[in-house]
Amino acid sequence: MVLKTSLSLLMALNGGFMILDGIHVLLNGKFFGPEEPGPWTKIFSKFGLNPFSLGVPFVLFGLAWLVGLTGLLLSAQWGWYVTVAIAVATLWYVPVGTAISIVVLVLVLIFRDRLIGG
Repeated sequence: MVLKTSLSLLMALNGGFMILDGIHVLLNGKFFGPEEPGPWTKIFSKFGLNPFSLGVPFVLFGLAWLVGLTGLLLSAQWGWYVTVAIAVATLWYVPVGTAISIVVLVLVLIFRDRLIGG
C-alpha cells in the first residue's frame, strides 16, 4: 500500500506538472516559473530545438505518466512497462523530473513482482 501510494504521488506529480506546463507553454509561449526554464532546455537547444515549441510533447509525456500510473494501480503488466519506458524517457527533465524518474525506476525495478502480482 505504501509502495503504490508513493508511486502514485510521484507519478501524478510529474505527469500532472508536465501536462499543466505543456498547456501553459502552448497558451502563453512560456513555461511556468522564470523566463529561462530549467537546465533541460540547454539539452534541447544543443540539438537545435526551441524548448518553447515543446508544449505538445510535454502534454503527451504527462499523459504517459498517468497511463503508466493507471496500469500500476490495476497491477497490470503493461503498466509496469509503460512506467519504466516513461521514466527512462523523462531522465532529460533536469533536475526535478530526473530525480522523480530515478526514484520511480528504482522502486518499480526492485518491487516489480509486488506491483504486477497484485
